Amino acid sequence: MKIDDATLDRISELARLDHSDPAARKAILADMERVLGFVEKLNEVDTTGVEPLIFMTEGENNLREDVAEITITKQDALKNAPVKDSDYFKVPRVVDKG
Repeated sequence: MKIDDATLDRISELARLDHSDPAARKAILADMERVLGFVEKLNEVDTTGVEPLIFMTEGENNLREDVAEITITKQDALKNAPVKDSDYFKVPRVVDKG
């Protein structure tokens, strides 16, 4: 499929893209034509008797059990803290009292 300048201008307008550079414009046209060529190639595939794909897999809601576990202790978390106070990280105040 051939894309003309008017089609590229309309796509650029809808996508809010600037294709004013002639070299970039030529490259974009070539890329778009190549993509459309790939899509048109799909029309050659015989899909007779193939049901439309709704889900990618047969499984539904394969969720793991939610189990609480301790993966890191307070001491391990605070080990590399530059400033700490017993069980807490100390950070500079970011909100004024005023």
